[in-house]
This record gives sequence, structure tokens and C-alpha cells, in this order.
Amino acid sequence: MKNYTLKLNGLVYSKRDFRNLHIANEPEYSWRNAIYHFLKSWFDDSDFISSKTSGSTGKPKDIKLFKQSMINSALMTNQFFGLTAESIALLSLPASYIAGKMMLVRAMVGGYNLLSVEPKANPFIGLSESIDFGSITPYQLFHSFDTLKEKTIKNIIVGGGHVNSKLETIAQTIPASMYETYGMTETCSHVALRCINREKKSDYFTVLKGVIISHDERGCLAIEAPHLLSEEIQTNDIVEMIDSNSFRWLGRADSAINTGGIKVHPEQIEKKLENFININFFISSLPDEVLDRKVILVLESDQFSKEKETLLKSQIESCLSKYEIPKKIFYVPHFAYSASNKILQSETLKRI
Repeated sequence: MKNYTLKLNGLVYSKRDFRNLHIANEPEYSWRNAIYHFLKSWFDDSDFISSKTSGSTGKPKDIKLFKQSMINSALMTNQFFGLTAESIALLSLPASYIAGKMMLVRAMVGGYNLLSVEPKANPFIGLSESIDFGSITPYQLFHSFDTLKEKTIKNIIVGGGHVNSKLETIAQTIPASMYETYGMTETCSHVALRCINREKKSDYFTVLKGVIISHDERGCLAIEAPHLLSEEIQTNDIVEMIDSNSFRWLGRADSAINTGGIKVHPEQIEKKLENFININFFISSLPDEVLDRKVILVLESDQFSKEKETLLKSQIESCLSKYEIPKKIFYVPHFAYSASNKILQSETLKRI
């Protein structure tokens, strides 16, 4: 494997001197030391990098990724966004997760300068440099959009969670070209992108070069990418195939609710409710003697007044079908979240 170097904040680090990045007077896994620990693994003699899945659709698990697969993924992204050795990118995600790890690999492979900032809700405060490429989460987009209106950034990818209609509306006010990603830890970050603003705005994902997609009898996406994966990945993501290179994401097969013999998809219900529910929420279900499962709405809020709840129910009934309408509304003052600010639904339901 090629002896890569990392240009971080204008300084070049190699296998010989990356240990200079270790900060002894900080917690061992602070965001700065997480960069050091990743490089320690990258520069060792192993062919693998250990990483954790997010845990948003199940228990987090440790997986091993081929370093060569990560390099190939980085080459795809760098080529798509036209990144060269003269480019400047921003690391605003923790290097303890795949999204942050891949920003480091992309910079090493592309030979460009990577500026690192604390991975907080709004990582763009105080940023004065012009940036060619960055990666953020939906949570960061929500907290950063006012700042991003004033920054010179060419391209931003948004991953680690669903980009809802509110975030798409926010994105229209941002000068940077913004893309929602589709991928998972197992695919070394994203394998498809969807532009969410400006002239190229689209409602479907387009796969990157070298990625082959199909779907099974359930309508769930299958991914082949020999340069990233040793075998095909069969997902539980229900998609509408647009053509051989693009698809529209509809929801997850394992989250479908069978209510009165009819299957409804929480993600599609949530999409309809996003237009008038302005707080965090999700659709789930509970056992029911008659329906098998009954649809419920869970709001991150204190109990609504009777008048406010009546208005909400009226709005819900006006936009949902008979089987989609929640049979009960639950209020949870504080949802459970993952380290990357994804809502952990099963943990949150325990709080009801």
C-alpha cells in the first residue's frame, strides 16, 4: 500500500511523525486524539480498520473495513467533486466514526489540506477560509444554516441521518451545493448522492461510479461494488428504481407496520407530517388486539394543551389515509439520541 501522508491544518504528517498529533493533557478519545488514534490504526501493518455501525437501526456492532476499500471509496468521492491537491476540505465530524475517518482518508488520497474543527452543532462559526468540500450531519445542518449563508463553501455532503423536507427548505438558502448521502459503515461511507438544493436539486439518489444496484422481491435495494465490498449487500431499504443508476428511497422494510392487515411505512407518514409538526417526532407502533399493531405518534415535547392537540389531530386527519392516522399521541420531554444525534426510537419508547 502506498505510503500516504496527511496534510492537516497546513502541516504534513506521515507514518514517522503522526504521533505528534497526540495531546497528552486531553482525554484519550477527545476529538483531537481521535484523529491520532485513527492514524495509528491507518499506519499499522494491518489491512483493516475497525469501525462501529451507528446503532440507529439495531445494536451498534464492530466491523472491519479493508483499507484498500476505504481508499477506493475516497477516490470515488474525490473524483465526483473534482478535488485535487490544491483543494481545501473541512473535518467537522469525529474521527471515531466512519464519516470522520473517511474525511481523513479522502484528504490523504487526494493530497489536499484538511482543516479540523471541533465537531459541534455549528462547526462553521469562526471559519474564515474558503472551503471546497465538507461533510456534516442533518443535526449540524439544522444548527448551522444561518452561518452557512455567509460562508464560501463549494460542496457539502450531509449524512448520518435522513434529510427531511424542512432541511431541504433550509438548504435552498445556502450558497454551497448540498448533497444527501446514501450509504452505511459497511460500504465505507456513501455509495450514492442526492442533490438537495440549487439547480441540480433532485428527489432521487444517483450511485457513484463502479456501484451496481438492483432490488429483491420485497423492493429492497441490493448493492454490488467490487472495489468496496467482497460480496453483495442486501439492504432492508425499500426503494423505487428510477433506472439502473438511480433510486428513490421510500423507507425500511423492517420498520413497516402491519395495521388491520394493511402495511404502512412510518417514513412515508413522517414525510407528510413534516409540513406542520415543527418539533422532533417519529411514527412507531404498539400491539393492538384488533389491528395487530396500532400506529402511534411520539413527540419530543411536554403535553400539549387540549386545544393544541385538537388542532394537531385535525391537521393529521387532513393529510393521512385511514390506516396511517396515529391512534394515540405520546409526549416524551427528551428523546434518546446516539452519539451522532440520531433518534434512538427503541430507547425513547422505553421512556413512555
